[in-house]
Amino acid sequence: MKPLQNTLTALALGTALLGATAAQAEDLRIAVVGPITGPVAQYGDMQMIGAKMAVERINAAGGVNGMQIDAVLMDDVCEPKQAVAVANQVVNQGIKFVVGHLCSGSTQPASDIYEDEGILMISPASTNPDITLRGFKMIFRTIGLDSQQGPVAGHFIADRIKPKALAILHDKQQYGQGIAEEVKKTVEAAGITPVLFEGVNKGQNDFSALITKMKSLGVDFVYYGGYHPELGLILRQSREQGFDARYMGPEGVGNKDISAIAGPASEGLYVTLPADFTKDPANADLVAAFEAKGEDPSGPFVMPSYAAVQIITDTIAATGSTDPGTIAAAMRETTYDTPIGKVAFDDKGDLKEFNFVIYEWHADATKTEVQ
Repeated sequence: MKPLQNTLTALALGTALLGATAAQAEDLRIAVVGPITGPVAQYGDMQMIGAKMAVERINAAGGVNGMQIDAVLMDDVCEPKQAVAVANQVVNQGIKFVVGHLCSGSTQPASDIYEDEGILMISPASTNPDITLRGFKMIFRTIGLDSQQGPVAGHFIADRIKPKALAILHDKQQYGQGIAEEVKKTVEAAGITPVLFEGVNKGQNDFSALITKMKSLGVDFVYYGGYHPELGLILRQSREQGFDARYMGPEGVGNKDISAIAGPASEGLYVTLPADFTKDPANADLVAAFEAKGEDPSGPFVMPSYAAVQIITDTIAATGSTDPGTIAAAMRETTYDTPIGKVAFDDKGDLKEFNFVIYEWHADATKTEVQ
């Protein structure tokens, strides 16, 4: 199949020809699934605003093949059991396309259902490699993998930080523990043996014993795999207990709420995040559209969510089909121009290329790229 150049302009031209028949066509429903409520709803908000902006702009340009897009927002609370319940709702409602889920631990069980039911799913946020190692044909993502992100952090720790005593912590969840293990593997290959590799409990709020343990081990650098609610408390309690080690975490900790939780203790945290797509001059009009609505387009999952919707609709426009199997097959043969750059998928449904960047976080919730 000939590669598409899927700019918004091209999409508008391609779909406008069919806009006159939109009133007679059924809507194209796309479920957008993620945590609308719960402790990581901030990330779900990034996902929702990205997907909704894509829907609004595509619909304003005439829709796709005479259809308007209907974004059906669903809340999985970033909980595996709820994710399965939501996936079954998607099946029962006859929806054939999903943008989501967000948390890897929710995406994996939901994706089992989608694969079995022939529903195409693109996750804009789930980074655990296991999700796409099962030979599935209907599962894709517009985000990089922990097997890419973990080594970025691990090499930075080994080559730039060179800690005297490294601790690696995680939240015992598929995403958090998975990326922590990738960091551990990378630093060990570089000759650094962590003095501590330990899990904390999701929702835990007292880390005094853990901090005391790290102090006794002489830890001077900590990598944390997981989300911001727990790390924010660890940072704050470390400051309160006079434990001044530097910390680092993945994109799951990189949002303004970690500063709200940790306060001054969030200053100097290192974070790996996707590149800031708002800095790409090609996205200037799109960034302005978000800002006109009072929305922040710089969150790590905003543009990947936008790209997921665009890829689905561009492929429908190009193939003339709404059959998920046809769309999935075409996606593996197509190169797309999107707000996250050129996108091409490998046989597993993963991006062939994706770039993670290291930032230094500041207490005012701004960040500076580490050169």
